[in-house]
Formats: sequence, structure tokens, C-alpha cells
Amino acid sequence: MATEAHDAAAGAAGHGAAASGGMPQLDISTWSNQIFWLVVALVVIFLVLWRVALPRIGAVLAERTGTITNDLAAAEELKQKAVAAEKAYNEALVKARADAARIVAEAKAEIQADLDRAISQADAEIAEKTAGSEARIAEIRAGALDAVTEVAKDTAKELVAALGGKADARSVTAAVNARLKG
Repeated sequence: MATEAHDAAAGAAGHGAAASGGMPQLDISTWSNQIFWLVVALVVIFLVLWRVALPRIGAVLAERTGTITNDLAAAEELKQKAVAAEKAYNEALVKARADAARIVAEAKAEIQADLDRAISQADAEIAEKTAGSEARIAEIRAGALDAVTEVAKDTAKELVAALGGKADARSVTAAVNARLKG
């Protein structure tokens, strides 16, 4: 039995040495099988790509193209809306400025009218008060002249009496009036 085990081991070693002589892919005896399975694998890969992968890739690309086209169209539409909104904003701004200028002009005109009215009322009140004041001044002057005349008469009477003379009212009045006239 030991010989049989030894012979079997030697046979296995001999068979392993022959098989390990090179790469099995380069063994010409197996090329026909390798070429057959290469063709089968390529055909299967081609069919899988043609029927499954490429339609999915094409669908994704078509979807992306559609999305991009729709997004560009939406962007163009939004751009048009933005331009229209900016135009409307500018028009509203111009209108608001014009309205503000009109309101300011109206307010100035109204204020000027109120001011003119107030000035004319003030002028009328001032003229009325001036006339009243002039009348009072005239009364005061007349009263002052009468008071000066009376004081002058009384003073003249007192001076004549103090100097030892006797003065009648008529002669004192005539002398004071003559002196006041100039």
C-alpha cells in the first residue's frame, strides 16, 4: 500500500507539472471554447445594453433635455414677467413722482392763498388799530394841549399872585393863548 500511495502522489505531481507549464488562456487547445464564450458574452452584453441600459440612458437624457428646455422656457417667461414688472414699477414711480409734485404744488398754492388771506386780514387789523391809535393819539394830544393850557394858566396865575400882582382870568388866558400860538 505504501507503494500505491507513493505512485499516486508521483502521478499527481507529474500531472500538476504538465498543467502548470503556462497560462491556460494561452493554451491553443482551449481557444475555440474561449472564442465561443467571448462571442456569447459580447452578444449578451450587447443585447443587455441595447434592450435595457441604452433605452434607460436615452430616457434619462431625453428627460433631462426636456427639463432643461422647460426650465429655459420658464426662465424666459419669468424674465419677460420681470421686465414687465420693472416697466410697471418705473411707470408707477414716474406717476407717483408726478402726483407728489402736483400735491406739493397744490399745497404750496393753498398755503400761499391762506398766507395772502392772513396777510390781508392782518393788514386790515393793523390799519384798523392804526386808525384807532391815531384817533387816541389825537385825543391825547388835544387833551395834552388842553392840560398844558390849563397848567400854563394856573402857573401864570400863581406866578402873578406870588409876585404880588392881581391877575384876572381873562388877561391870563389871553397871554397864555398868545404865547402858545407862537
